[in-house]
Amino acid sequence: MTKILKNIALALLLGVSISAVAQDNQSGAKQDMKDAGSDTKSAAKSAASGTAKTTKKAAHATKKGTKKAVNKSAEKTGEASDKVQEKTQ
Repeated sequence: MTKILKNIALALLLGVSISAVAQDNQSGAKQDMKDAGSDTKSAAKSAASGTAKTTKKAAHATKKGTKKAVNKSAEKTGEASDKVQEKTQ
């Protein structure tokens, strides 16, 4: 009878120990998921910031290039107009 009680006590002790370890692993996994989510959020913010900076630079360069093209076009139009005027006189 005492052998049966010892086995039951041992089984209960192991059962409690295993469930405690399992709970620790679950909370560890939960924390790992939270950390992964936080890291993903940080990476997304960083990527968005870089994209915004690049877009801003590209828009500025486009504006500058367009302005330069318009001015050059107007200059050439003026030169052509002067040539036509000289030929007609």
